[in-house]
Amino acid sequence: MNIILAPAEADDIIGLLRAWRFWLIGGLLGALLGAAIYAAAPPPYRARATVIVDFRLEQAWPQNTDREQFYYLEREARKLVEIAMSDATLGAVAEAVPEVTPQHMRAGMLRLSQPASGGWHFFADNADPDTAVLLAGTWARAFSDEVTRQVAAGPAGGLERFITADVAQAGTIVPERAQSLGVYMLVAAGVVLSLSALIILLVRFRR
Repeated sequence: MNIILAPAEADDIIGLLRAWRFWLIGGLLGALLGAAIYAAAPPPYRARATVIVDFRLEQAWPQNTDREQFYYLEREARKLVEIAMSDATLGAVAEAVPEVTPQHMRAGMLRLSQPASGGWHFFADNADPDTAVLLAGTWARAFSDEVTRQVAAGPAGGLERFITADVAQAGTIVPERAQSLGVYMLVAAGVVLSLSALIILLVRFRR
């Protein structure tokens, strides 16, 4: 317990901070370790499709205050998020990609990033780049189709009739790794340096 709670000697800390060879070699070894992990177990591919969502505030609330418009955007955005992850939308995706179930999609394979109004980004992760592209593109199209269907249904659909959702990018998607090689190298270098510095301080303290 004393080893854990007792402060390190100032000379030890200063000496460690001035040991530039330690930081250089440790960072290099950590970066090489991160690169090796990336090569042995690379992250999945990530594809992104885009849908332009327009709430048309000037038509829906032409004479209302900013506060009312804010609540309108928040309410309708929540509805759209529910549509994106609904059984109808994910079911359409599962028909196009039979090997992936809605349960897999909801477990983290699909991710949605959206503003209140503008470009909604539909991300799909998969070990196969072609499957990731197919998932993202199909999800974006299924979302757009379901929004259009519910808007056309009127009040029964649950969405305001002014909302539009048009697919902007779904056919020409270039998949990339979910995490870059640089992130792996940076994190591994930080972990190696932190653990090495801690071990050195503990060894010096016990002496």
